Amino acid sequence: MAHPSTYQPDTGIERWLDARLPIPRLMHDQFMTFPTPRNLNYWWTFGGILSFMLVAQIATGVVLAMHYAPTETGAFDSIEKIMRDVNWGWLLRYSHAVGASMFFLAVYIHTLRGLYYGSYKAPREVLWILGVLILLLMIATAFMGYSLVWGQMSFWAVTVITNLFSSLDSVVPGMGTRLVEWIWGGFAVGGHTLNRLYSLHYLFPFLISGVVVLHIWALHIPGNNNPTGIDVKTAKDVVPFHPYYTIKDGFALAAFILLFAALVFYAPNLLSHPDNYIPANPLQTPPHIVPEWYFLPFYAILRAIPNKLFGVAGLMASISILFLVPWLDTSKVRSTRYRPIYKWFFWAFVVTCFALGYLGSQQPEGWYLVFGRIFTLYYFAFFLVVMPAVGLIERPRGLPGSITEPVLGPEKVRVPPAPAPAPAAPRKRKPEEVA
Repeated sequence: MAHPSTYQPDTGIERWLDARLPIPRLMHDQFMTFPTPRNLNYWWTFGGILSFMLVAQIATGVVLAMHYAPTETGAFDSIEKIMRDVNWGWLLRYSHAVGASMFFLAVYIHTLRGLYYGSYKAPREVLWILGVLILLLMIATAFMGYSLVWGQMSFWAVTVITNLFSSLDSVVPGMGTRLVEWIWGGFAVGGHTLNRLYSLHYLFPFLISGVVVLHIWALHIPGNNNPTGIDVKTAKDVVPFHPYYTIKDGFALAAFILLFAALVFYAPNLLSHPDNYIPANPLQTPPHIVPEWYFLPFYAILRAIPNKLFGVAGLMASISILFLVPWLDTSKVRSTRYRPIYKWFFWAFVVTCFALGYLGSQQPEGWYLVFGRIFTLYYFAFFLVVMPAVGLIERPRGLPGSITEPVLGPEKVRVPPAPAPAPAAPRKRKPEEVA
């Protein structure tokens, strides 16, 4: 949201720097006095939480990389060395592993908030597309990081997921197999595969940081959406970002860090699989191969489709379909608060995501497979049928006249009082009246 700069350099050094590289002015205007809708709730604080988690993951990951050995024989032992011999290595390793789960928890809440309040609608389509791109990069980064443990579950997860590209053989004979061998660096998952995944896992967080900068830039052009979905109309609708939202975001971040710390110190392995503490063995397959919890909904979609090629296509479409959301939703109203029919379908979609997560952790057989296919069908129907159709037939509730109206009530129009009648001009008296 464009607004005039209010930055005033106080010292000679600040004036010198401002004339040559106005970074202080940029930070002041975009993060201190940036006009922000005054009705943002705590669901909007997860953007700041995600920025903190990205920095935390990069910081812990860089230090862990100094002690990690990306070799087939040394990977598993190097992690045990980090846990036992490196000073505070256990804290770094657990903070990085649990941090990945907390990162995805925050990004899923952030995404659902955007879907609920219509933050993908014009003029924020590019903002939404960049957010989905960040999600894709996060998924790729987390998968490659999960493989670096080189335990039983990591090894076989890499084997299963990379082997999915062989489904392209049914499209072009031999193309999928050659692609898999190129990814592996040989004819089986081994040291070359691990080294490649390690290199890309180190690189991708910095790519994510670059896209995050574009994401924030795209946010500051149109400004924040808000729970009512109404555009800012007057100066009364906004407040400066500091101190109002720095305090609010800081409180939410502190609460999030408390949950993060509780998992790190008291239950660091709660969200991981015990088989990953067994060194990778290519000759012994685990009885049940499952990925990390944040991949389970997509894993359930993959297994719900019986054809291998269509299953891979469904897996990729379950994420890439988010790019099309700004054009699939035909409603003129942004916020789901004022959409009585769509609201029920949205909460059914949330239940579907939780159900797919549970089904992804179970064996693909019996009723688990049946329900997996039912929820997979609704997952895609929500985007391809519900969003276009409900937007055309739904009659939304009346929108408030401004952002402040739901809290302060409608602004009363002040009628100015009628002007007092002008005094009559004095009558000119005749000479005889004067005498």
